[in-house]
Amino acid sequence: MPLRKPSKGLQLGMADGLLDHADALLTEHRLTGEELRYLARRLSESLRDVKRVADSRGARLPSG
Repeated sequence: MPLRKPSKGLQLGMADGLLDHADALLTEHRLTGEELRYLARRLSESLRDVKRVADSRGARLPSG
């Protein structure tokens, strides 16, 4: 059985939590290069999800 994509609300909530986590890590912790790359990958994935949600919502807006 294939995995379903998370709902848009869940994706946005996860992005919000990830941003909070990233802020805390960058403020309070000296990150290694590996940790920074991991964080950058997760932020990139999250940004892709948020863009997909925004594109979907924009496609439903009436033009004009």
